[in-house]
Amino acid sequence: MIDTLIEPLQYGFMQRALLVAVAATIVCALLSCWLVLIGWSLMGDAVSHAVLPGVVLAYLLGVPFALGALVFAGIAVALIWLVRGTSRVKEDATIGIVFTTLFALGVVLISKNPSQIDLHHVLFGNLLGLASGDVWQVSILAAVVLAVLVAKRRDLTLFAFDRVQAHTLGLSPAALSALLLSLLAVTIVSALQAVGVILVVAMLIIPGATAYLLTDRMARMLVIAPVLAVIASVIGVYTSYYTDAATGGVVVLAQAVVFTLAYLFAPRQGVVTRLVTRRRAPERETAGEPTESVIPG
Repeated sequence: MIDTLIEPLQYGFMQRALLVAVAATIVCALLSCWLVLIGWSLMGDAVSHAVLPGVVLAYLLGVPFALGALVFAGIAVALIWLVRGTSRVKEDATIGIVFTTLFALGVVLISKNPSQIDLHHVLFGNLLGLASGDVWQVSILAAVVLAVLVAKRRDLTLFAFDRVQAHTLGLSPAALSALLLSLLAVTIVSALQAVGVILVVAMLIIPGATAYLLTDRMARMLVIAPVLAVIASVIGVYTSYYTDAATGGVVVLAQAVVFTLAYLFAPRQGVVTRLVTRRRAPERETAGEPTESVIPG
């Protein structure tokens, strides 16, 4: 067992993969808690796909691809805000229009330069092929987002639950919304190198959704989500090493397995748990014992 754990760590590429996976997973998991509560999961999907043309242009210009991704993430957020605020088009339609248009632009750019761009790495990441510079880049971006989230966690939580109350207390819902979207853009850029454009969406949704099934308190969500996500990511990286499978995909599948277990067996919200509770309720009533009610998450 010890040899199984130690063997992958003898290789530099595995050490870098684990470091980046953990760093990206922690910040994605924390941010996913607010995205799930606010109902912005589709926003994460939109921004992650909209950065594709920025990544392609960065490759063509020979600049760090994170720079191009960050620029187009900002463009996507700005366009969504502009169209939503200046027209009668609803938010979900606006998001769909912006991200499909920018994603299509990225596909066109790739089709015009097929020999210079590895589409597989852009879409699905290259966790085992990261250089030391990539590790530093991801770690710095993740640290910046983590610091801001920790510092503003109370304001963001109040914004997620009650925007009117946040405004009454002197907070600006518009400013907090812009801050959260900016952090989302930076988070997506930091996670792209780990799992790519497509799979980063799962990392921004699954951890928060899992924690939401396991607790009804925000403070606990902010602990449960990153802890479970990191455990799943480490298991995913090790599994991909021994099975020779796509690392990013295995990491997401590991997180999906954790979500499935929570969905089935969460103490209050689990499907199986609720079925067992319902079956035991008549027995308790017959025996004269009080029954427990399920508390919404």
